[in-house]
Amino acid sequence: MILVFGRTGQVASELQRQADVTALGRDRADLSDPQACAAIIAELKPAVVINAAAYTAVDKAEEDEATALTVNAAAPGAMAGACARLSIPFLHVSTDYVFDGSGARAWRESDPVQPQNAYGGTKLAGEEAVRASGARHIILRTAWVFSAHGSNFVKTMLRLGETRDALRVVDDQIGGPTPAADIAATLLTLAEYMQGGGMYDGAPSGATGGTYHYAGAPHVSWAGFAREIFAEAGRDVTVTGIPSADYPTPAQRPLNSRLDCAKLASDFGIMPADWQGGLRAVLQELAP
Repeated sequence: MILVFGRTGQVASELQRQADVTALGRDRADLSDPQACAAIIAELKPAVVINAAAYTAVDKAEEDEATALTVNAAAPGAMAGACARLSIPFLHVSTDYVFDGSGARAWRESDPVQPQNAYGGTKLAGEEAVRASGARHIILRTAWVFSAHGSNFVKTMLRLGETRDALRVVDDQIGGPTPAADIAATLLTLAEYMQGGGMYDGAPSGATGGTYHYAGAPHVSWAGFAREIFAEAGRDVTVTGIPSADYPTPAQRPLNSRLDCAKLASDFGIMPADWQGGLRAVLQELAP
């Protein structure tokens, strides 16, 4: 059994579409109670655990950091600890927000981390808790997730485009939009490998888990992403690029969200997501 923490989120929804998993929502597994989450693992004894749940309200985390820290750090740490005790592999989804967003080079797994907001700080604490647990694990950092489910940039742009013919969108934040469906497929591939306990076909002998990056290509700005959304959706909406300074938010966003995904490609043969193809699939699903 693959046990998934999260049920209605973007990645959790896609995991349920693609595989026979046991997905737990907040009614059964409340991440604000880390020990209860650990107890569920001890009770069910699954073959592998995927944590696809998180506190993702980036701006709200600035004023509610304590809750975000419990959900994003204490809970995955407790889950990973339970997995370690049962020798169960643990997969955990993290974020590019662990970096400071400087420069223009894509971030590698070995680069220094320095979160610039509370959300990123709590996600980094979660990574550290998982690593310290002793569980055999994979931490998968991703960015700019979108799908036909939940709240995301694609759905926001489509909603705004229904009533406006022009929008101003941030143009100095650069990253790789990532379809949730592709993240789910990647997690399932990694889960299969981790369950086997051996070397993945074609992977080097050192590929035994750890931290990996997975995001979409090619890199683009939010404004460029918005233009592609409207073009693919056949919407006549003019997008004007603006600097982040013209769109202040409670939490500082990284200017550079590029993730270098070469390690995942080398170890597992998993290439960066084709976000343009993923966007077309999501738009088709959302079409009336």
